Amino acid sequence: MAIREINEASLLDLLQSDSRRTAIYFFTPLCGTCAIGERMLEIAELTGISVPLYKLNINYAPHLRDKWKITSVPCLALLEEGEPIRLEYAMHAVDHLYFMLK
Repeated sequence: MAIREINEASLLDLLQSDSRRTAIYFFTPLCGTCAIGERMLEIAELTGISVPLYKLNINYAPHLRDKWKITSVPCLALLEEGEPIRLEYAMHAVDHLYFMLK
């Protein structure tokens, strides 16, 4: 199952209307580590995580990149009420991601 891709404008709208915990995976298309991290997140998602998960190409998210001070990719941002509570740059293992997102 593929992670739903979202653009910056749609994400900003979503965050204003939905206060649930949400996870955003920032990536770039040519990043090999990002592709591996995305696959790990897909596996974690298949096991039944409870947090809505989206992916966003950081090249097209300059406002959020600067606002949240995202320094590199891959970056998994865990949000609560529209604000980051955790930025995870190292995708250690599927079980680590699963417990973070359940």
